[in-house]
Amino acid sequence: MGTKMKPLVPPRDPIEAMGEAYELLLEKALQEAQQGGAFALHVIDEMRSDIVALNTFSDHEFVKLKAYLNRDLVDAAHYLDKSGKELEDWLGFDVTLIKREFWERFSAAADQSTLALYQLKQQAESAEYHCGELIGLGTLACDQCGETLHFHKPGHIPPCPKCSHTRFHRHCLE
Repeated sequence: MGTKMKPLVPPRDPIEAMGEAYELLLEKALQEAQQGGAFALHVIDEMRSDIVALNTFSDHEFVKLKAYLNRDLVDAAHYLDKSGKELEDWLGFDVTLIKREFWERFSAAADQSTLALYQLKQQAESAEYHCGELIGLGTLACDQCGETLHFHKPGHIPPCPKCSHTRFHRHCLE
């Protein structure tokens, strides 16, 4: 594989750092999948020491980061499997708002994840998003008032701007 992963340089903002680590983990797991034929979340575990060694994340934060990435990919794969629609519909907004390279990596990983979907079906059906967690891409709807939040790159989920509620679910285009 000729592509090199970009180095994870600790950014100024801790939220930005989590987003960059999310992208790095996605990229590494996808590279493994392309070499081995199946998307491998175990690769993320192998990167734990590298990420924690940057002194940017604690072990606990790494565990959360892995869970966020897994949740997003399983949710996307579940949507692809159940709806028969395009991944762009899962986002809930125009794909041109996302960095092309990240979108390509995310959609390829979601396609790979479809193969493992049946093992993770229960998890996908109960995907719930909470304030303070990290999300990769897409649109969330507030469980209380229905307000939508759009994420064009990895970032932390804020409280609902309309009602301050802290629980959300994935909002997909119909």
